[in-house]
Amino acid sequence: MKRIILLIALFYSTASFAQTQKQVDFFSLSDVELLDSPFKKAQENDLHYILSMQTDRLLAPFLREAGLTPKAESYTNWENTGLDGHIGGHYLSALSLMAASTGNQEVRERLDYMINELKRCQEANGNGYIGGVPGGKALWEEVASGDIRAGKFDLNKKWVPLYNIHKTYAGLRDAWLYTQNEKAKELLIRMTDWAIRLVSQLSDAQIQDMLRSEYGGLNETFADVAAITGEEKYLQLAHQFSHQTILEPLLHHEDKLDGLHANTQIPKVIGFKRIADVDGNKDWSEAAKFFWETVVEHRSVSIGGNSSNEQFHPSHDFSRMLRQVEGPETCNTYNMLRLSKMLYKTSLDKKFIEYYERALYNHILSTQHPGNGGLVYFTTMRPGHYRVYSQPHTSMWCCVGSGMENHAKYGEMIYAHTEDELFVNLFIPSHLDWKEKNVEVQQENNFPDEAKTTLTIYPARKTAFTLQLRYPDWVKAGELKVRVNGKEHVAQKNAHGYISLNRTWKKGDKVEVEMPMHIHAEQLPDQSNYYSFLYGPIVLAAKTSTEDMKGMYAGDSRKGHAPQGLKIPLNDMPTLVCEADKVTNCIAPVSGKALTFYLSSLYPEDKWGKLELIPFFRLHDSRYIIYWQQATQEHVTTLQKEIENQEQERIRLDKITADRVICGQQQPESDHFIRMENSATGYTEGAHWRTGGWFSYLLRNENKKAAYLYMTYFDTDRSLFDVFVNDEKITSISLHGGKKEDIFEAIYPLPGNMKNIESLIVRFVASRDSRTAKIIEVRLLENEPLKRQ
Repeated sequence: MKRIILLIALFYSTASFAQTQKQVDFFSLSDVELLDSPFKKAQENDLHYILSMQTDRLLAPFLREAGLTPKAESYTNWENTGLDGHIGGHYLSALSLMAASTGNQEVRERLDYMINELKRCQEANGNGYIGGVPGGKALWEEVASGDIRAGKFDLNKKWVPLYNIHKTYAGLRDAWLYTQNEKAKELLIRMTDWAIRLVSQLSDAQIQDMLRSEYGGLNETFADVAAITGEEKYLQLAHQFSHQTILEPLLHHEDKLDGLHANTQIPKVIGFKRIADVDGNKDWSEAAKFFWETVVEHRSVSIGGNSSNEQFHPSHDFSRMLRQVEGPETCNTYNMLRLSKMLYKTSLDKKFIEYYERALYNHILSTQHPGNGGLVYFTTMRPGHYRVYSQPHTSMWCCVGSGMENHAKYGEMIYAHTEDELFVNLFIPSHLDWKEKNVEVQQENNFPDEAKTTLTIYPARKTAFTLQLRYPDWVKAGELKVRVNGKEHVAQKNAHGYISLNRTWKKGDKVEVEMPMHIHAEQLPDQSNYYSFLYGPIVLAAKTSTEDMKGMYAGDSRKGHAPQGLKIPLNDMPTLVCEADKVTNCIAPVSGKALTFYLSSLYPEDKWGKLELIPFFRLHDSRYIIYWQQATQEHVTTLQKEIENQEQERIRLDKITADRVICGQQQPESDHFIRMENSATGYTEGAHWRTGGWFSYLLRNENKKAAYLYMTYFDTDRSLFDVFVNDEKITSISLHGGKKEDIFEAIYPLPGNMKNIESLIVRFVASRDSRTAKIIEVRLLENEPLKRQ
């Protein structure tokens, strides 16, 4: 075990580089054992989920691309439609984390087996490469020669191949870091040498052009390899793979995030921070901190998540967060927690722990079904909607990959330490083995149902050190109580926001901490009239109904990760009727039920009366409300009418829509198998769009009722283009441009022979020397929409 600690220390402190000064160290996952709690249960569910997956199916893309015969058929869903192999990389990380956290032998054996099979792939490829990217050999030869055709979500017509192989890099890295698998380390270094050769003949400008395509956190893993080996060439590679378009505004503390795909950017910033820590670059570290502050303090909701439909929406307007069903993405929060951990390590700033706790309880813990272990992609904030859960053999989304990791590493931030200080950051029941001090610590509680925790100290012999107890921001000043062996201790915060207990500890010493919690409300960051309620750090929510939760347990549909059921009109949801500064007066505890409250003063009262609020992480298999619209008695009916009018605008189209694609956004376009040539995307006035020489989507007509093609677009530029459906021209469109940036609608009848076809390819083709319009949205409609009133 001492070898494990030494290896981790080497990983994070390589003498070859002028590193950022760390403030604390973290314990190995193998030193922290979870005790009975919701987190322990989630870890057990995750273990079952991980073991239910078949390693040979995950390995199939890697073997295929290496010219070897797969031992089983590849998984479906994202794993055989272009992102082949990405889950295999995540799986390496999940196995590594779970092996370290639990010591499970079967997990360790699976990890060893996968590493051995990937070694066969690397040897068969003969150049250090390992990957499941379809047609990867030809792709990488094109890139190495300078033939680079990059879009936001494609590279040379392949679906984010750099992002894909990053998961393999990270998986190999984690297998070395957490389980000391020597083969994984060797494979990782050889694959990084391959990356150096890949870009060796490219200019910096060509590499930056390539980085327009989502690449995950390759800059982070290359910096990790530099730290592992102490070799400068890998740090240089990490710098080459750092996207300057994103970095430059952050260096100047400018928020340029509106309209960007959120989880494309977060891993880049993690890479900026990792490079900063390896080479001591304070400016890059400050840039990462500014990004964190921008996202957490101005772009996140109460559960700690961010983004709507995967995009950073304007920080001054959260309306789409409440209208759309595709709320915060789990991958985003997974990565924001990784960034928080890195920033805390070099700053000891407690605000990173406050966020970590908030997001851990309310987003991460809530994204696993407590019964079958299914994992969540989007956590909708739309009142009255629901979440979709994955299944092990059908759902191969990115949030399944990161989700398997999330629930395998709950022990990583409970404690931290310096040479003579032990920091207690999270109140999760656990047993700590502090080997350097020959001290064990047991933390026991029923938190958050009971707002207290007890730590029992077990040194091998009397040992002096300082116990640093986090004073949470959600505890009011003067209310936290500490007792040591039954005697009250003055709970005074130090400069870092901890309570210091400096003493010589003997076996059996007990520290009891009482942390009174209170109800408080949080308004949406845009200051609109929506509020969520928290008890201490715990976000509360109410169940509403279970009607039409279509696809709640996902199949292998490309759109299966998003809830497709009925959007209940927002005007049918309750409104909280009270003054804005008195919303918490509407909440009262339910007698005899821990962490359960009644919410009253709801409009209309005859329908809603009062609803029961419970911790969101315990709410499953139901539609729900987290954010509540507030209005005064004088304005509630007017507000309801405004919402009804807005909803009618949406309902008029949704009820007759067979399928739709939002242009310029990664997942909707990928789910509709986009094809394109000389095409580009953009973002204007809150709307994404695509334009270009030609592009096409495959839209589904499952009910065989599609009768019209509907589209919206900007008419700001001159353009001349044709619209085809299944190669039959539907219309030619000529736009003169120059109009202000309003959104225009167009609708065209489909030929009768297309009505019974289940899949229709809609293609936009520009005339020579022209481009298509900036297309915003495309739909297949079953009926002609009613005229707007």
